[in-house]
Amino acid sequence: MTMHSGGCQCGAVRYRGSDFGRSSICHCRMCQKAFGSPFALLVTVRDLEWTRGEPKRYRSSNKVQRGFCADCGTPLTFEPDGHAAEVAVCTFDKPGVAAPTIQLNPESKQPFYDGICALPMRAEGAEPQQEAFKASIVNYQHPDRDTAQWPPQGGR
Repeated sequence: MTMHSGGCQCGAVRYRGSDFGRSSICHCRMCQKAFGSPFALLVTVRDLEWTRGEPKRYRSSNKVQRGFCADCGTPLTFEPDGHAAEVAVCTFDKPGVAAPTIQLNPESKQPFYDGICALPMRAEGAEPQQEAFKASIVNYQHPDRDTAQWPPQGGR
């Protein structure tokens, strides 16, 4: 099996795993709040191993705790008691390794969700001020690969 790595935005927490289960989109309110998003995209990782740091955990219910980076706040895991952890797919260095196969908890699905893909894309150059702002951004995010040390020596 191919080992896949990932981690939080700031690089304080990194992980790897290879034994994947189902990848799902969860629409429940707890996932919406935990991710600050209309849904959570999660995949079961049976052999999850923390390679740098470890997430802080919040018990969101009597059956589940959720892992997140205490430094940058990135949501990382959904950990049901007695079961393998589920990892936030987009925290993988290559999120395409775990495309979703099912949607869960449709009773909490936001009414606008089905139309998201039909929304128009902002055309490049249509908003020059936004383009200038975007061009001025210096990204301090951890790269999508394992690093021996983070942040780099001498700062970012």
